[in-house]
Amino acid sequence: MKKTFFIFFLGVIITSCAFINGCSKKNDNDYKTTPLNFTIPAGFPEPQYKFEGNALTSEGFELGRKLFYDGKLSKDGNFSCASCHQQFAAFATFDHDLSHGFNNQFTTRNAPALSNLVWQKEFQWDGGVNNIEVQPLAHITAPNEMAEEINNVINKLKADQQYKTMFKAAYGDHEINSQRMLKAIAQFVCSLVSANSKYDKVKRGEKMFTYAEQTGYTAFQAKCASCHKEPLFTDLSYRNTGMPLNKDLNDYGRMRITGKKEDSLKFKVPSLRNIYQSFPYGHDGRFYSLDNVLNHYSNGIQNSATLDPLLKDKISFTTEERYYVKIFLATLTDSIFITDKRFVQPL
Repeated sequence: MKKTFFIFFLGVIITSCAFINGCSKKNDNDYKTTPLNFTIPAGFPEPQYKFEGNALTSEGFELGRKLFYDGKLSKDGNFSCASCHQQFAAFATFDHDLSHGFNNQFTTRNAPALSNLVWQKEFQWDGGVNNIEVQPLAHITAPNEMAEEINNVINKLKADQQYKTMFKAAYGDHEINSQRMLKAIAQFVCSLVSANSKYDKVKRGEKMFTYAEQTGYTAFQAKCASCHKEPLFTDLSYRNTGMPLNKDLNDYGRMRITGKKEDSLKFKVPSLRNIYQSFPYGHDGRFYSLDNVLNHYSNGIQNSATLDPLLKDKISFTTEERYYVKIFLATLTDSIFITDKRFVQPL
């Protein structure tokens, strides 16, 4: 009798343990996330990045936002992605030609404004990165920027209880690895869409240009739109715009990636969206005002073997055209984007 009872009792224990383990396993894997819709703005083309294999969710976005603003991604804790990409400056570096990096060093290029990245298939001024999910690695590991090793970053995240909770919310378990980290950052930066400026509202029929804005728009279309194509205000090509080599940086642009002489001094055409917030301009931030830029195209272009054919005869602007073009460019300011609470540093 005792033996029979013991066997029965043991069976109950085993069955109970199996049930508990089964439920625990189910709870770990049967998690739910909150999907976020990515809306393509009216008039915009199909994105290059479509969140395939990286479904956009509220949990993934929030994890990416926290990572974007976290100094843990740098060696000394002082430099986050947001250190060089400030929201009020359209996610560029306000008033700096080159950004500050680890150990009182400086970056070697001007930090570009971040917006509408899902429509790009290559990144950096020279197109040296062709996948937005690995883009942060170039800056996390650069010795003059964040100067960290990815394994160290992951170890720091694993030691943070809040990250354990957030990774589980986004991915279903507490595992923290570089792939998940990078996918989460991609969810955040790919959500940085700027498409609500006055220009956009005019195109949607919600507002009208003033006489000055329309006059500037007409001049812009005639003299600038070949490279700064609407609605992104860049054709994403690489061009030599006649800027003399900065001998302190010795940066030959696209040629560093391709190794081709015909790519010497070619850099990606930047978007003009939020241009008034993202100064200084150029791959090395040499132009501190739009007047400096217009002066360059009028009389500062340096001829070379790789100079873009569109600039062989320079681009002349009358005093009136300069005035009106600058007024039009102000319509590209998206005040909602640069103050959007979805993108601010989390508390």
